[in-house]
Amino acid sequence: MSGFPLVATLLFSVLAALGLGIVAGLFVRGSILGRRAQEVERQAEGTKRHAEETERQAEGTKRHAEEAQRHAEEAERRAALIVEEAEQRRKNLELESKEEALRARSAAEAEARERRQEGQQQEQRLAQREEQLERRVGSLDRKEQEVEALEQKLEVARQEEEELKQKALRELESVAGLTHSDAHDIVIKRAEDQSQMEIAKHYFDLDQEHKEEAEHKARKYVALAIQRLSSDVVSESTITTVPLPNDEMKGRLIGREGRNIRAIEQALGVDLIIDDTHEAVSISCFDPVRREVARVAIKNLVQDGRIHPTRVEEMAKKAEEEVDQTIKEAGEEAVFDAGVRGLNPDLIKLLGRLKYRTSYGGNVLQHSVEACHLAGMIAAEMGADEQTAKMGALLHDIGKALSHEFEGPHAEIGGEMAAKYGIPEPVRRAIMEHHDEEKGSIEAFIVVAADAISSARPGARKDTLERYVQRLQALEEVARSFDGVEKCFAIQAGREVRIMVKPDEIDDVSASKLAHDITQKIQESLVFPGQIKVVVIRETRAVEFAR
Repeated sequence: MSGFPLVATLLFSVLAALGLGIVAGLFVRGSILGRRAQEVERQAEGTKRHAEETERQAEGTKRHAEEAQRHAEEAERRAALIVEEAEQRRKNLELESKEEALRARSAAEAEARERRQEGQQQEQRLAQREEQLERRVGSLDRKEQEVEALEQKLEVARQEEEELKQKALRELESVAGLTHSDAHDIVIKRAEDQSQMEIAKHYFDLDQEHKEEAEHKARKYVALAIQRLSSDVVSESTITTVPLPNDEMKGRLIGREGRNIRAIEQALGVDLIIDDTHEAVSISCFDPVRREVARVAIKNLVQDGRIHPTRVEEMAKKAEEEVDQTIKEAGEEAVFDAGVRGLNPDLIKLLGRLKYRTSYGGNVLQHSVEACHLAGMIAAEMGADEQTAKMGALLHDIGKALSHEFEGPHAEIGGEMAAKYGIPEPVRRAIMEHHDEEKGSIEAFIVVAADAISSARPGARKDTLERYVQRLQALEEVARSFDGVEKCFAIQAGREVRIMVKPDEIDDVSASKLAHDITQKIQESLVFPGQIKVVVIRETRAVEFAR
């Protein structure tokens, strides 16, 4: 309703402004014409022609004014029509607004009636709830009073109990001659001693039970595996000397002004040692494969008899091809003997390089094949994956073929090579963990056991007397570092250490714990092949003399 008059007012203002603009325009134009007429009158004396022209212009201006007046009247009529039409629309909108207001008022009244009814219902429900709450509050007040009475009684009883405790404590302290803190410390000490004794005894019982079960199964599996395998005693070492037909050949190997020996060392990458050894020369090189290439090349040179730098290069290339073929054949033969399938040809060739690698005087390739057979037998007895165990044992020392080319332990290098050539993950883990104390699979344990059995059997390895004595002394020193140890002896080539303890300082339960502690220290501080058995012996002797 209020919007329509505002629109009409704005429209009327626009029309009025338009009319005033036209009138102002006419007024301004009339003023201009007046000035021009005055100018014409002033100039009329000067020229009649200008006067006539001015008169014509005045007549034209008059016509324009009349035409503008007609346009103004027409605009006024149009504005009147627009105003009339706007008024009619205003009246129609006013009627519609009134009707809509009536409808809205009726709807609002109906909604208000509904709200009043709902409010009355809510008031009734609230009144009912207030009555219920008042009844509950009364009941809670009564219960609270009862609880307060009970709490007062409990407080009185608590005070009486505390008085009785204090009285009994004073009487107990006077009778025992101890204070409360002293008695508390004695009880705690006895409880700690008893707990430690029970824990040690429980550990002793569990340790004995697990040892008996583990030893029984281990003896069974190892005995079956060793019984089924029959291997030669291995004491092979890398050949570092080349026999000569006579000592004159040494001079020919040296050549004029040493040119032949320089060519040999440069082409083969070794040091040729020519000393007083009768009819033989020695080869020195860190790489066993390169040393074998040099041995074959020098042997061929001696047989051929034509020794000069050009011939040395030809023989070096020929020897390298011959050794590569030998390595390939050795790897294929080892894989065939082991019964392992699915290996990459490059990995087989890498395995063949172990033919020229020794460990404690034992051939590593032969040791790997032997460990493979042992692992397969143990896995078959235990129900494990036989193929995984055999492959892991065959390749467990593959890192030794490249240990001089890469940094790190050979187990880690072997794991990287296995990953490179697509070896399955269980086999790769067995290779990496065969020197680790924490194994993740039963096949890894089997590889460790097979490696230890093959390495520790009589004749498998040899060592110098000095290192052997040092290992035994280190074992005995570790055992003597513990309290209560009277004597200790390393026996069975360092595979077992027997410890005599003082019976008045170490009891039967503590002896088991001492054996466990010594074992842990040996594992942490010493490096040893296979395993070491720790035996703690405690005995009590009673001696009397008859007179």
